[in-house]
Amino acid sequence: MAQFSSELDGVLAALADPTRRAVVRRLGGGPMSVGDLAREFPMTLPSFMKHVRTLEANGLVRTVKSGRVRTCELRRGRLALVDDWLAEQRRVWEARTDRLERLVTDPKEERR
Repeated sequence: MAQFSSELDGVLAALADPTRRAVVRRLGGGPMSVGDLAREFPMTLPSFMKHVRTLEANGLVRTVKSGRVRTCELRRGRLALVDDWLAEQRRVWEARTDRLERLVTDPKEERR
């Protein structure tokens, strides 16, 4: 569980930045070169590469260099960590709201 938590923390931290979320969104359409990705953002290429390295370090993006071109590809499976965590949170909160609803609507529940 600690491993999962640590990996989830890294993925969520990487996705906390709007630039990195935009990169993930753009890569959802397919692989792109770093140059093509960077063109959209008002920053230097070295600054942009810091974002790419953060995404890569947390397993969200894979980069491959072919000649002088570095291509980024989204690792969709890594987003499953977030999806799994959100599903777990949804189950917890739905159970809590179901209990609250029973307590409010069923007078017998109050006595328990």
